[in-house]
Amino acid sequence: VQLQASGGGLVQAGGSLRLSCVVFGRPSDNYKMGWFRQAPGKEREFVGDISRTGRKIDYADSMKGRSTISRDNAKNTVYLLIDSLKPEDTGIYYCAAQMPENYGSGRYDYWGQGTLVTVSS
Repeated sequence: VQLQASGGGLVQAGGSLRLSCVVFGRPSDNYKMGWFRQAPGKEREFVGDISRTGRKIDYADSMKGRSTISRDNAKNTVYLLIDSLKPEDTGIYYCAAQMPENYGSGRYDYWGQGTLVTVSS
């Protein structure tokens, strides 16, 4: 299984960006999908996740109200839309896939290579 994240780039504060993550190797509906990010000099942090069917979505407090996670299992793709971007949103954004046996453990089994988001003030 491989994950490929894309959609990052340079954007001005207040703008929006949609990231995509394509799952290769197995149908994406086998996995709960998560988004994480790592700011320069900081540890990786949870952004949000979405259940296999897309019915349950959770967000980190810092992302609530201005981000939307969705998925299209027919395209094996998961999305992260972030509105009202702030300079502190700058970082590498990673998608990850979690197998059902690891639900509740916090462990993700597969990771993408990350896509860089830079927000200018």
